Amino acid sequence: MSGTKARVGIMAFGSPPAEVLRSIADAVPIHFGMPVEILPPVKIPSYAFDPARIQYNAVSIIETIEAMKFPAYLKILGVLTVDLFLPVFTHVFGEARQGGNCALVSLHRLGQDAGSSCTSAASIKERTTKVALHELGHLFNIIHCYDRGCLMHFSMDLEELDRIPVEFCRYCKAFLDESIKQFRK
Repeated sequence: MSGTKARVGIMAFGSPPAEVLRSIADAVPIHFGMPVEILPPVKIPSYAFDPARIQYNAVSIIETIEAMKFPAYLKILGVLTVDLFLPVFTHVFGEARQGGNCALVSLHRLGQDAGSSCTSAASIKERTTKVALHELGHLFNIIHCYDRGCLMHFSMDLEELDRIPVEFCRYCKAFLDESIKQFRK
C-alpha cells in the first residue's frame, strides 16, 4: 500500500473543541506511526437520532461513513459531541467495527464526572484521546485486552477510563505493529 494512503482522517461532526481534535491528531502518529489530517467539519447526523432514546445510533453513523469514499485515507475517525448508543448498551464512549475502516468517539459523556459540576478541559481531552486510540486499535484488529494497564482494556465508566494509561501493553503494541505492516505492503 502506498504511503500516501497510510494515514488517518479525523472527521469532526458539529463543533468538537479544536484542542481535542489536535490532541487526537498528535497522538495517532505516536502510537500508529501514520500521519493524520483533520477533515472539514460535517453536520451532526440527524438521520441517526433515535427520539425514543434521545441518543444517536453509532451503527447508523458508521454504516453511512463506510458507504462514503475516502480514497486518500486508510481509516476515518469520527468525533462527535452527541450521545451515542448501541442497541445492547445504554451508551458508548466510542465504537468501531473490528477490522473496519471507520470508528467513532463521542465527547458527550466524557465530561460528566459523578458529583462534579465541572470537568477540566485537560481531562476531557485525555479521555477523548484514549477512546479514539482504543477505537482505532479495533480498526487494526486489536481486541479488548485483560491488562488494566492497556489502552485496549474495555472501560464502561469514567473512573476506569481515567485509570488506563495512554499506551498499549507490549502484546497489543506488538499485534498493532504487525497489523499496520500488513497495510504498508
